[in-house]
Amino acid sequence: MKELFDQLSGNCSRLTTKLYSTSFSYGIYFLGKEIRQPIHAIYGFVRLADEIVDSFHEYDKKFLLAKFKEDTIEAINLGISLNPILNSFQKVVNQYQIDEELLTLFLRSMEMDLSTQKYTPELYNDYILGSAEVVGLMCLKVFTHGSEVDYEYLKPYAMKLGSAFQKVNFLRDVKADHQTLSRNYFPNVNLALFCDQQKREIEKEIESEFAVALTGIKLLPATSRNGVYLSYIYYKKLFSKIKRLSAEKIMTERIRISNSHKIGLMFDSIIRNKLNVI
Repeated sequence: MKELFDQLSGNCSRLTTKLYSTSFSYGIYFLGKEIRQPIHAIYGFVRLADEIVDSFHEYDKKFLLAKFKEDTIEAINLGISLNPILNSFQKVVNQYQIDEELLTLFLRSMEMDLSTQKYTPELYNDYILGSAEVVGLMCLKVFTHGSEVDYEYLKPYAMKLGSAFQKVNFLRDVKADHQTLSRNYFPNVNLALFCDQQKREIEKEIESEFAVALTGIKLLPATSRNGVYLSYIYYKKLFSKIKRLSAEKIMTERIRISNSHKIGLMFDSIIRNKLNVI
């Protein structure tokens, strides 16, 4: 009788999402009931890996990430883990047949964060593929309910959305990444001399990716369209706020959207969907 432990595991993934990301929690709430828990499970898995490389500075991050990778593979193969987050995640991987390659690419990007990288355009694209695009593809496996035809058709759109979200995160977190973590993901950019022209070039990439992604959101099944669209308009609003600021300004503060504003966006999303705007 593993059902009770699976329920506990699912609750841990949901609480992890709620604690770490109100914006994604709101988005998941607007998904169909049957796919909310799988997306919580994916978020919980991704968040644990992020915490290892971003937060646990007093510990051996390389060892922790290697152990996390080993435990993840074991959980998937056995169909169980005493780590509730991994137990929740393995269930989704096995149920929706999430490709092992997606997990490998994701964990490889996390490993890249363990050492100081000088990002070339190629490494930059590789990092975004593993840290963001494949996460979108994991979610797409759930959204398409096992339809390989739908998955393959929507795959390019999901990857563009993940990439756009990640690049917005890079701009939002540029101060902390540079000053606290000694990271600079942008190729051919010296953050000590970060200027408005360089910022605008990055923003052009993001704008084009958002445009492609919106086309894909409109094609999603009804059970996932509203929730993904809510996350999309949240990130668009955050991006608009970042665009209004100078490069110098975003190097001195982290840009946020208040929880009250997020709730406003949530209701805006409801109205737009009722009016069939998307």
